[in-house]
Amino acid sequence: MATCPICRRAPADEKYKPFCSKRCADVDLQRWFAGSYAIPGASDETPPDEDAEG
Repeated sequence: MATCPICRRAPADEKYKPFCSKRCADVDLQRWFAGSYAIPGASDETPPDEDAEG
């Protein structure tokens, strides 16, 4: 059986799957809002000195 990704307990309620409770689901959501989770990748921005012609 899979465990809750936040607290590592077995999920107790199908309503919050894959989390075991609303609390763990809310903790995960807060981590997304805070930017704790990120997918590494190349920056789309070019450095300022390359934008200027001169």
